[in-house]
Amino acid sequence: MLFPTMTFAVFFLIVMPISWKLRPHPTPWKLFILAASYVFYAWWDWRFLGLIIASTIGNEVAALAISRASDDRGRKIALTCGVIFDLGLLGFFKYYEFFSESLVSLLSHLHIQPTGLLLKVTLPVAISFFTFCGLSYIIDVYRGTLRPASLLEVAVYLSFFPHLVAGPIVRGSELLPQLREQPDPDALDATRAARLIGRGLIKKMIVANYLAQALTDPVFGSPRSYKSWDLLIAAYAYSVQIYADFSGYTDIAIGVALLLGVKFPPNFDRPYTAATLQDFWRRWHMTLSRWLRDYLYIPLGGSRGGRRAMYRNLMITMVLGGLWHGASWNFVLWGALHGVGLVVERRWVESRERPKHARMPTLERMRTTLGLETSHGDVPIVDVDDSNVEYPNPAKPWISRLIVFHFVTFAWIFFATNSLNDAFQYIGRLFTAWGSTVGLKPLVLLVIIAALMAQFVPTRVGALLEWRASNLPPIVQGLAFGVLLLVCNVLGPQGVAPFIYFRF
Repeated sequence: MLFPTMTFAVFFLIVMPISWKLRPHPTPWKLFILAASYVFYAWWDWRFLGLIIASTIGNEVAALAISRASDDRGRKIALTCGVIFDLGLLGFFKYYEFFSESLVSLLSHLHIQPTGLLLKVTLPVAISFFTFCGLSYIIDVYRGTLRPASLLEVAVYLSFFPHLVAGPIVRGSELLPQLREQPDPDALDATRAARLIGRGLIKKMIVANYLAQALTDPVFGSPRSYKSWDLLIAAYAYSVQIYADFSGYTDIAIGVALLLGVKFPPNFDRPYTAATLQDFWRRWHMTLSRWLRDYLYIPLGGSRGGRRAMYRNLMITMVLGGLWHGASWNFVLWGALHGVGLVVERRWVESRERPKHARMPTLERMRTTLGLETSHGDVPIVDVDDSNVEYPNPAKPWISRLIVFHFVTFAWIFFATNSLNDAFQYIGRLFTAWGSTVGLKPLVLLVIIAALMAQFVPTRVGALLEWRASNLPPIVQGLAFGVLLLVCNVLGPQGVAPFIYFRF
């Protein structure tokens, strides 16, 4: 596994002062950060270090080929080769076993047993994240929004240890320019970094780990052993757990990068306060949502081909986004659920916004939907880039928030269970196995409620506390952070489980 918590703390305490010492010297600093990042990654399994090195070289070759091509055809060929290279690495290591097992299972019904196709492939940590970073780099070079960087800079960009294993998915245009800057150590926002790291540790070590050990791990691991009340509370608990776990990692990553003089984009913005599903995806894993929008949904055509094209592109984007999370039919169905939810939501909003004179009678609408009409007549045609569409404020936002939260919570069942059979069994028992198998601890309910209520605390409250803390003497700030670490150690369960998104 990657660094345990204390080992990482020692590692970072060594890296940070050396990094600032070398920062005035660009090339030695980049070499040192690259070496530190490779040590960080190799700690899990040094044999896969060659994979990230190969990804770096392949993407740099593609970027240079794109920039040096003499015509647009050559640029497209270079881009295509680069995309095939990236997706080939990702496809083999992450999806070969999944698709080969699915194919063998399908052929077995025809009494064909091609068992030679089955190979056991180890999934490398972080391959999804550095592959998406590599893809965004070469695509931006092709679009002309980014110039090719040096091989050393690309190597640092793809392997930079704060965001390597679980994001945020930082684009080349966001990180590469910072590698060439000379930040002032006296202007370091240490208070904000400490706040982010401290908040992330609380989310992960106290909230996420406690809920995992007290309820969600046993319940989702064996749903057939529990009854409806346990399953319902566990579903709510998992919604809180996965948010605390993933946003906790993001907070720590952003804080650690900030201590090294590098700024990352935000990745979460109180997602469970969303009153629409579209707004949820603007708040949850924001860097992935923007990546899917800019590099998949809009290139597919967005809404430029009309409503049907928009719905199709939404479904493709969300299904592939689900598959990105893991090689399992559970993730495919999870993505499909969100795709259907977004389509239904958008269709509902359009129907409410459409002027009365533009609404067709039921029979005419059926004929048009079935393709029986040969002319559009007065039917409004959607032909806009919907990436910036703003939904109207719901008349009853709290009802909308409850609907969105429960939809997201229901979909998490497919995300958290080990197989489709477990997921459907979980859902079935949720509505049929009345009662409770185990007595739920009041503390579990308190943590769930408190975590959800914290989503609605205005962001300015945290900013105000941070500003006041920044005016305290450094010794007081240091003591306060030390007390926070002690509290996390005392209140957190024994043994810290790996971050959920490490497996993606």
